[in-house]
Amino acid sequence: MAERELVVGGFYRHFKDKLYQVRGIAYHSETKEKMVVYQALYGDYSMYVRPFDMFMREVDHYKYPDVEQKYRFEQVSLETLNEKSEAEIKVHVEEKLADRVTEDGVIDGRLLRFLDAENFNEKLNVLTYLKSGLDDRIIDAMAASMDVEVPAGSIEERYRSLRSVIMAHSKYECTRLRK
Repeated sequence: MAERELVVGGFYRHFKDKLYQVRGIAYHSETKEKMVVYQALYGDYSMYVRPFDMFMREVDHYKYPDVEQKYRFEQVSLETLNEKSEAEIKVHVEEKLADRVTEDGVIDGRLLRFLDAENFNEKLNVLTYLKSGLDDRIIDAMAASMDVEVPAGSIEERYRSLRSVIMAHSKYECTRLRK
C-alpha cells in the first residue's frame, strides 16, 4: 500500500467536517517526534499541532461507525472547497437574509453594503462605518456570508470578533487562487 503524502499548504477536511490548512512540519524539541502544524479555516483561525502519525491515521470506525471518510484528515481540492463553501454560504446567507427582509420585501441596506463589498478590505471599511448601527441580526448575517460564526456577547465584543476575522481574511486575500 502506498504511503500518503502530506502537502504543506494543502487543505484538509477533518472527519468531523471542519476545514484546515496545513501550515508546516515541526519537530518536538525533546523527542524529535514529527508534528503537523495546521490552521483552522473557521472560527478564530486557531493554529494546532498534532503528531504526524495521528494526523495521517485512519478514522477509528469502531468508535465512529457512521463516518464515511477513511482518514482523520483528507486532502480536498480548491474546487471542492469552493463548491461546498459556496453552497453552504448561500444557505446561511439566505437564512439570515430572511430575517432582514421587511414586509415590503426590502433587504436592510446596511447588510447589502457589506454583501456588495468586492474584497475583505472593503468589507472591513463597511463594517467600521456601520459600527454604531449594528445589531445581533446584522452581525450574524455578515458572519454567515463569510461562513464564520461570531460568538455570543455584547455588540462591541461581537463587532471586534467579526472585525478580527475580516482582518485575517484581508491579510491573506489574494487573487492567485481565484478563477
